[in-house]
Amino acid sequence: MVGSPARALEFTSRQCGDAMTAVPRSCQRTACANPIPAALASERLCLNHFLDEAFLRTDQALSRCREGRALERADVEWLLADALAIVKNLEAGASEPNPQQRDRMLELLLILANLHEYVAHHSIRLNRPA
Repeated sequence: MVGSPARALEFTSRQCGDAMTAVPRSCQRTACANPIPAALASERLCLNHFLDEAFLRTDQALSRCREGRALERADVEWLLADALAIVKNLEAGASEPNPQQRDRMLELLLILANLHEYVAHHSIRLNRPA
């Protein structure tokens, strides 16, 4: 569990088929009490921390491409999942957008699209697990 021992975790119950699952309501980063959007429940991160990590993963993938190193298939799938989560968050917050978060999400989508184009036009290798 991430966070200080004194910090109580808040959970809500969510019906998932026949089973009830505990879903954290606040970000699992230390000293962060921001809510977790529904689209990021599996990440257990608020939108700001999710975007921080997604930008980092994208930057690392771009660096590997520029160095001519192969991308791992799992990394590419993770980046695609990031893009899907961003689109879901944009859709969920369409009625009351936070301008800074919206700008960051759109910027990340643009970078991911550029990465996709770069990979498509530069014959970047994907490592496939054996």
